[in-house]
Amino acid sequence: MKPKTLYDKIWDLKRITSDGEEDILYVDLHLVHEVTSPQAFEGIRNKNRKIRRRDRTFSIMDHNVSTQSRDINVAEPTSFAQMNLLKKNAKEFQIPLLEIDHPDQGIVHVVGPELGLTQPGNVIVCGDSHTSTHGAFGALAFGIGTSDIEHVFATQTIRMQKSKNMLVVLEGTVSQYISSKDIALYMIGEIGTAGGQGYVIEYTGSVIREMSMESRMTICNLSVEAGARAGLIAPDDKTFQYLFGRRNAPTEDKWNKKLEEWKKLISDPNAQYDKILKIDISKCKSMVTWGTNPSQVINLRQSIPNPDSFENIEQRMHARSALNYMDLSPGSYLKDYEINKVFIGSCTNSRIEDLRVVASIAKGRKVSPHVKAIIVPGSSSVRRQAEAEGLDKLFVDAGFEWRHPGCSMCLGMNDDQLEEGDRCASTSNRNFENRQGRNGRTHLVSPLVATISAILGKLGDMDSLNESESVV
Repeated sequence: MKPKTLYDKIWDLKRITSDGEEDILYVDLHLVHEVTSPQAFEGIRNKNRKIRRRDRTFSIMDHNVSTQSRDINVAEPTSFAQMNLLKKNAKEFQIPLLEIDHPDQGIVHVVGPELGLTQPGNVIVCGDSHTSTHGAFGALAFGIGTSDIEHVFATQTIRMQKSKNMLVVLEGTVSQYISSKDIALYMIGEIGTAGGQGYVIEYTGSVIREMSMESRMTICNLSVEAGARAGLIAPDDKTFQYLFGRRNAPTEDKWNKKLEEWKKLISDPNAQYDKILKIDISKCKSMVTWGTNPSQVINLRQSIPNPDSFENIEQRMHARSALNYMDLSPGSYLKDYEINKVFIGSCTNSRIEDLRVVASIAKGRKVSPHVKAIIVPGSSSVRRQAEAEGLDKLFVDAGFEWRHPGCSMCLGMNDDQLEEGDRCASTSNRNFENRQGRNGRTHLVSPLVATISAILGKLGDMDSLNESESVV
């Protein structure tokens, strides 16, 4: 039998049939939120169809919710309308919904794993590109469009062409203070935002094996920023330990059987990949984006590149445009630029592991007086855990605002937005123009760099903090 990759195995397990051009895959879990679902609900309503598997459909409010209040009435008109529409649709079509005030509410890609909905070998879809996050569990997970959402509602299947296989091997020694966010940005800087286009990426190597499940979620979350359809990591003992006992995970009488199935979800020896990349992470330092896409990234000790240094005219043009938007000068250093906003949150970096890093730096220090810094937990569960550990008091004492869970400033669809000209150190996943607010300037960073930047009032890493405090 021909050796198979992990991606091949999941694809073959879930393929129902093929028409010669596209395959039809069974969908194990359909995650739904308020922004991309209204037209799909309207579509099945107009065709007098039902949701085929209500038990495999799960809805949640996250993009539009206010992180300052649990009152849906404070939302601006469009957000208010979308959240109310999801509430109405969930009731009419009888699917589970985590409303804004539900004790499990949060960002869909944080809540899914927490509740044990995300399981190895599953096909998981959602009208959100960062569905790739769930690939950390060995699930084939990807974002879909509104017409696809309607198709999944009606059939519990999806039509698609198979992507190519890419293996990314991350090896080397990870330096102190370097996180999975730095590693993901480093990789995107190496291969570009189109480097994974047409592929599903499988991550492996010693760096991945040593990572926690939360760090693996950050890596897979950012796969889509490298252009990939999805990211995958083979499930291992860390995966199984994370899932055991979670609410929707298999119960004890079914656990052992599932475990045997999940242990087979590894690529076979000699499986063939269309592309293999080996990246030495020993060279990775604290990474910061200087431009307006995640591949325009350098480490904090490098100078901002001159557009003329890029190989082709398109790259030079994009670099000039990005520097103009970001109001940065070639040859200068990001650590010399002041910021006035810090956002710690999003489905990339809002888990308890991230908040503990923030606390370790913020303890006993103060946010710079000219910086507004907000910390937004990814879910109510993360918020409760942080408060049980006393992290919330530490954050507030340091000058951070401690918020309710939601997508918040990641995408500016709620009341957390950058104002024109703001410069923000952000743990989110996209730095596109106007993404966090009209004419706002976003620098993607790790939770550690965001915290240090909040304290210093300018972009900084651990060396910057040590240098600052040695001067005092």
